[in-house]
Amino acid sequence: MNRHFTLMTDLYQLTMMFGYYKEGIGDRASSFYMFYRPADGLNYAVMAGNVQLLDYIKNLHFNEEDIAYLRSLSLFDEPFLHSLSQFRFTGNIYAQPEGSFVFPGEPLIRVDAPLSQAQLIETALLTFVGHQTLIATKANRIVRAARGGSVMEFGLRRAQGPDAGVLGARAAVIAGCGSTSNVLAGQLYDIPVSGTHAHSWVMSFDTEIEAFRAYANCYPGKTLLLVDTYDTLRSGVPNAITVFKEQREKGYEPLGIRLDSGDLAYLSRTARDMMNEAGFPGAKICVSNDLDEYLIRDLKHQGAKIDLWGVGTRLITSAGRAALGGVYKMSAMEKDGVLQPKIKLSETLEKVTLPGRQEVYRLYDAEGMAVADLIALADEEFDFGQPITIFDPQDTWKKMTLTDYTAKKLLQPLVVAGEPQPIPTSLKEISEFRATQEKTIWDEYLRPLNPNPYKVDLSDRLWQLRHDLLRGRSIS
Repeated sequence: MNRHFTLMTDLYQLTMMFGYYKEGIGDRASSFYMFYRPADGLNYAVMAGNVQLLDYIKNLHFNEEDIAYLRSLSLFDEPFLHSLSQFRFTGNIYAQPEGSFVFPGEPLIRVDAPLSQAQLIETALLTFVGHQTLIATKANRIVRAARGGSVMEFGLRRAQGPDAGVLGARAAVIAGCGSTSNVLAGQLYDIPVSGTHAHSWVMSFDTEIEAFRAYANCYPGKTLLLVDTYDTLRSGVPNAITVFKEQREKGYEPLGIRLDSGDLAYLSRTARDMMNEAGFPGAKICVSNDLDEYLIRDLKHQGAKIDLWGVGTRLITSAGRAALGGVYKMSAMEKDGVLQPKIKLSETLEKVTLPGRQEVYRLYDAEGMAVADLIALADEEFDFGQPITIFDPQDTWKKMTLTDYTAKKLLQPLVVAGEPQPIPTSLKEISEFRATQEKTIWDEYLRPLNPNPYKVDLSDRLWQLRHDLLRGRSIS
């Protein structure tokens, strides 16, 4: 969707750009990076939103209407407004690919660009990547809880607006959902669409069995009936079985039933027994009703017989976590022709940023499993054929030496000298990449309760640079 988002920014980005213009520093080279801070319940995230960020950069310009509106604010002079009419992004953007498993504190995106350009894109970057990464992460937790059961994204009617519904469905499929109820998302992103009928369908007929027969006649061979409008076990399931038998006589096999209320563990087990006894062991049981990863996990533990999970509100709104908490901070800026490292200080250690232009490497053991991520300065060179010692940047006595390992650079070009780079856009390809990456991460790092913290370490040079800046020493 190529939409004009140039003014989708916070006002202070534009007032800072004007200030940079007046001070004559807007064209100085700079480096910024996006990361998310550690927080309870977000021990990992699934990267998403790069395609929309790239589309934004492709279409980033100030048109006549934009400039007329900015003029009406009486905040900017005419020379600055004229400069905006010539604005184009000419910098570099590097990002971890969509579908990547990313961890707190490490760069998800690095922007190397003239200061004003890097400043302007902050809000949109955090919006596109922050929202989809948040939803993809929630969806992945839900898919993992389902342990092989297919998860259908059903959240459009509860999404916080149409864009959140459409892009949330996209993010959910990246994370492992198999389909969506959102027809527009299906059209735009080639996502399989799924759904059956509502209770109102059943209530539109004089009897439940009439409603079931009518629906089965509309969709022979694709019949999935909602059985809890009146009485699930005494009416819904028996009537569904009757219609299934009638359809079988016509040469069609049913898809199954859907449960949307009640004790889903008990009802699914009983319904499974009833359908098996009636000769329909292949009929699927689909459930919905305010599901999330915790309820799905509990239903699994209770022996629920559920094949398909329709998850809506708690997925599309990322229930329990309102925002990713993405942060975009300057890490370097040119002065006197030299790129100087920058650091933001805070009394809260987790809010102290990393200085310098950064790179991220993932280290894998001999079996191909991820051991740790290493954040380094971009100009550092490593001989990854030699043993490497990594350490916790806070508790530096925690060290580990790797000998038989491989390393992979995580930040990949998204934009180079203002030119968009080819990246995967097919959700099938992105989701397959996510599945491949997921197999390299130990389950203990991804579990939602009491996870083992994944190691995100700093190189010696980066740690020393940060340490020196924190102590106020001059950096040569």
